[in-house]
Amino acid sequence: MEFLLVAVLGAVGLLGYYHSAGPRRRRLRARPVPAAWEELLEKNVPLYRKLPRDLRQQLHGHMQIFLGEKDFEGCGGLVVTEEMRVTIAAQACLLLLNRPTRYFPGLNAILVYPSAYVVESQRREGYIQLPDEREIHLGESWSNGTLVLSWSDVHNTAHDVRDGHNLVLHEFAHQLDTEDGSGDGIPILEQQSKYYHWAEVLNTEYQHLVEITELGKKDVIQAYGATNPAEFFAVATEAFFEKPILMHRKHPELYQELKDFYKVDPESWQSSF
Repeated sequence: MEFLLVAVLGAVGLLGYYHSAGPRRRRLRARPVPAAWEELLEKNVPLYRKLPRDLRQQLHGHMQIFLGEKDFEGCGGLVVTEEMRVTIAAQACLLLLNRPTRYFPGLNAILVYPSAYVVESQRREGYIQLPDEREIHLGESWSNGTLVLSWSDVHNTAHDVRDGHNLVLHEFAHQLDTEDGSGDGIPILEQQSKYYHWAEVLNTEYQHLVEITELGKKDVIQAYGATNPAEFFAVATEAFFEKPILMHRKHPELYQELKDFYKVDPESWQSSF
């Protein structure tokens, strides 16, 4: 079983993981949001335009903390602008609404390339070193405190809010997944009793996606989610926020699990868009 039910046992000791914000974070959260930020969010993040007013205000506070704690670094000659920082932070913090959070504690720096970038990976077969393989990447979530994004793909996937693709949501879902030290599609849940049902539902949905992908069929959840449970969680997160009505209709149990985890209901935002 891919989503291991022994995660229930591994959850013991994690329930006290979160803690309340200290005075520094309270000060950051209380900062007024510059008018320029609101303009950027209205322009670059259609999901922001869907949010009810109370969630917008909550998002602003999360963004202040996120931007006050995370470093941004341009790569490949890119100079990181305020627009880039605000656009990325807003989408990352959508995953933090309505629930306790430590603001991606394993993340220190976000590296931003102007567009898709090339990664050379080493390959071996037994004792034989094979030639390096060049791969095109749009983003990566690493376990060493770094997350990598292609700005052009951040921009493009944010603007098409109905395609089920969102690079920032995908990579930051991986960050949530690995907060317990393991990227397995099982993030930290609020209660130990929830782990069994999470594993049961997501394993069933993951196996279904693997089966239909092998048959060449498509689903509201991208085929890339059939790669492994970690990718399934990240891809399901994208569909949850960008295609909530269709996802709820086709995958009601999965939608409910994600709704319980993220503490928001994107389907209810549709009338405001």
